Amino acid sequence: MASLAMNHILERIALFQFTPTHCAQARAMLGWSVDQLSREAGVSVEDIHRFETQQDVADAARLAIAYRFEAQGLVFFPGFAPGRSSSVQGAAPESVGRGDYAMAE
Repeated sequence: MASLAMNHILERIALFQFTPTHCAQARAMLGWSVDQLSREAGVSVEDIHRFETQQDVADAARLAIAYRFEAQGLVFFPGFAPGRSSSVQGAAPESVGRGDYAMAE
């Protein structure tokens, strides 16, 4: 079990890596509307709009959004579009073997 200090560090990393642009890109990759992301992440539509327009949003809301996308197999790195994890459940085996798999939508 991770310590509270380790959890705090991991949360800080997730907050640094996940940007407002990532949020909009990830929604597009999954075909999710703001309303659907709101339901999936348990975050208000207003918080999502504020985050995507680079306004202040509580860290808890940002983490909930980022973790919900990560649960869908998306990964985030500053300066890059979201990618898909190679451990995504339900991914077609022929897709995972492709060299551009992380770039596939």
